[in-house]
Amino acid sequence: MQSRYFAIVDVILLFLYQMHLMESRGIEFTNINCTTLDKEFCDFEYCYLKAINRTYKPLSLKVRLYKTPVTKFSINIYFHKRSNGLMPISHNITVDGCKLISEMKNPLVSFLFGMFKAYSNINHACPYDHDIIVDKLPTQFVYQQFTGLWIFPEGEYVYDSNWIAYGKNRANVRVHISYT
Repeated sequence: MQSRYFAIVDVILLFLYQMHLMESRGIEFTNINCTTLDKEFCDFEYCYLKAINRTYKPLSLKVRLYKTPVTKFSINIYFHKRSNGLMPISHNITVDGCKLISEMKNPLVSFLFGMFKAYSNINHACPYDHDIIVDKLPTQFVYQQFTGLWIFPEGEYVYDSNWIAYGKNRANVRVHISYT
């Protein structure tokens, strides 16, 4: 009887330890680089991480569009793991941005878009006749989206996206992420 009691206590302690490990894991933005490739088409007014405290570093960016309305754009997305250089860990995906927002058929892309949709004004179908803003996207929100879905080992990752309008690459956004 006593050994059964200790076995139950051990299982409960193991469960609590696993919960602690899961709660101590997290995703953190470590850097963001925004590059304008066509200054006549668009430019970044700002692109930064602001450290409010040790655990709260929201991501913000604003892109000024000079040639509006934008009726055709696509996004080229790829994900790398940093390990003595950048190692690709996902497919190089290019999606039609206008169709993405109006149809949301690709589950992976819909999931990625859902990560920042609540913090952005990219929430309607084409055309876009206004500046693009992502305002204070917190890592806690991104981590909540990934909880239970993150299949990659701990480490440093880079999310790279090229923003293409009318067949020409106009901007690049590169977000460095630490998963611990």
